[in-house]
Amino acid sequence: MKIVVLDGYTLNPGDLSWDELKALGDVTIYDRTDSVNIVQRALGSEVLLTNKTVLDKSVLNSLPDVKYIGVLATGYNIVDLEMAREKDIVVTNIPAYSTVSVAQMVFAHILNITQRVAHYAHEVQNGMWGTQPDFCYWNTPLVELEGKRMGIIGLGNIGKATARIASAFGMHVVVYTSKKESEIPREYEKVELNEIFKTCDIVSLHCPLTDTTKKMVNSERLSMMKQGAILINTSRGDLIDERALESALLSGRLLGAGLDVLSLEPASGENPLLRLNNCFITPHIAWATRESRERLMKQAVENLKSWIVGKIINNVL
Repeated sequence: MKIVVLDGYTLNPGDLSWDELKALGDVTIYDRTDSVNIVQRALGSEVLLTNKTVLDKSVLNSLPDVKYIGVLATGYNIVDLEMAREKDIVVTNIPAYSTVSVAQMVFAHILNITQRVAHYAHEVQNGMWGTQPDFCYWNTPLVELEGKRMGIIGLGNIGKATARIASAFGMHVVVYTSKKESEIPREYEKVELNEIFKTCDIVSLHCPLTDTTKKMVNSERLSMMKQGAILINTSRGDLIDERALESALLSGRLLGAGLDVLSLEPASGENPLLRLNNCFITPHIAWATRESRERLMKQAVENLKSWIVGKIINNVL
């Protein structure tokens, strides 16, 4: 069985092993594949594994031997599902592998904004502490989390993990979710979307990107937010109108924003958020801890093994 990994580098830049996958067939691994080389590299393969390489209608029509596509991520919008269904191609994904790591990044951003650890470490290195007349020194607001109101938009696996951490910090958690009241832990309060923006000290986004949620964080909702509130996004960049966020940050309405995703990735130098000193952007790495990638690798192999023996798991069709 011929197996081709079209873009394996982000999953495994060299610190993991492909051996379990290689035991399943004749495996060729490419770090990256641009659009003009997809068909050439994939031709004759029965199995394709892809992270962000797009498999659209024209590509799938050019690959008559493909029977299985394994997406090396949770989101699978890179695959033309209608064409896959028409050609009887199984498409699987990897759910929930990064839950713990992403929730951890949410609080890395929150703690960075409220405590500014990196900033003060640099200040000390630059000699600022040593010039002070007092035993301590700070030049930014410092914020305690206990008692603050944390709004979580989307209560899937990552939203739930984030809520548990917030509760451990002594925060009051409110959620906006399509889940029924009976499905929500009793310690969390279900509220309407605009109430999240109006009443919460911290708002964290954990919902999928759809036509309904695209740019849901717009100028109107940002204007609702409390003075000094914090916005966190580890979900999808297009949930936020970035120009509107720029205005809210420049005006000082928000204390800060912590973003692991942007509308255009990698970041364009034209993105207005890059120049703001109260917008903290990480390069889409919330998912990328070694432990998270190990889970992803293991599940990708299990998905393929199950398909080989006729028991399909994590099928998205």
